[in-house]
Amino acid sequence: MPGKRCFWLGLDVGATKIVACVVDSDYRCIARCKLRTRDDKGGGDPLDRMEKAASEALEEAGISRKNLSGIGVGLCGMLDLDRGILLEAPNLGWKKIRVAETLRRRFGVPTVIANDVDAGTYGEYRLGSAQKGRCVLGVFPGTGIGGACVYMGRLIRGRVGSAMEIGHMPVEPDGLPCGCGKRGCLETVASRLAIAGQAAQAAYRGEAPCLLKLGGTDVAKIRSGMLAESVRGGDRIIEEIIRGAANWLGYAIAGVVHLLAPDVVLLGGGLVEEFPDLYLKETVEAVKERGLEVFVRGIRFCVAELGGDAVALGAAALAAEGT
Repeated sequence: MPGKRCFWLGLDVGATKIVACVVDSDYRCIARCKLRTRDDKGGGDPLDRMEKAASEALEEAGISRKNLSGIGVGLCGMLDLDRGILLEAPNLGWKKIRVAETLRRRFGVPTVIANDVDAGTYGEYRLGSAQKGRCVLGVFPGTGIGGACVYMGRLIRGRVGSAMEIGHMPVEPDGLPCGCGKRGCLETVASRLAIAGQAAQAAYRGEAPCLLKLGGTDVAKIRSGMLAESVRGGDRIIEEIIRGAANWLGYAIAGVVHLLAPDVVLLGGGLVEEFPDLYLKETVEAVKERGLEVFVRGIRFCVAELGGDAVALGAAALAAEGT
């Protein structure tokens, strides 16, 4: 219908929170809602929680369900994109959840799902710091390390769905065991979990007194914000550990650069948000040191700028474009 206003809704479903954003036809966020992934009792049906977040965002925007054009959902875990099913999210204990079908039925609009890093990278490509890139490589270090690539406006996906699993690229043949069951993956040396393990040891040895006061030696409690506070508190060894991890990240990115020849390398995630200058400096230096000049020359390195809304906004854009 000519002149009809269109609205899409994007959901970012993570291990701890669900973010819902309503966007208009210009992809401007006009309403936002944030809920814990689990209810106050630590449980709750995941689809009910997604519906609640979506409904509250629509209510805030003053838009009824009948005026919604589509929904996009960014999910962590293994997905069946064709059938819209979350096959498994190990960190949440979820298996075989028919996300797209259920939300399509409850809201009466087309629904698509995507890997969360795919959605976040696409969001930055359409709306953030990676705009106008011909080939955008997104790398998001966090608890694990996610990767994504937007080439000529479309996400690169493989036969089984999401591609660019840079976190499981082997970097040390005889390295530490990884959560995936292999050894020496990038995640074993550059993820927040790997950093937290080294940081906890430093705190135990008395080399990081500020971190010891903040979180002790419990790896599970050492998150990105705490690491940043530790560095601000004078724990120089923690900064050295993070620089080392960022250097490993650049080492792996250099390999991917030789395969894709990207013109934009996008860094995002909680660690990068806390240490943007450090990650840019270390990553760029590592890529330049290990990459062939013809591939490295002219790359624009940038930090994600959409923050916690990147995945939800990217998912909404994917829904709007029917991807």
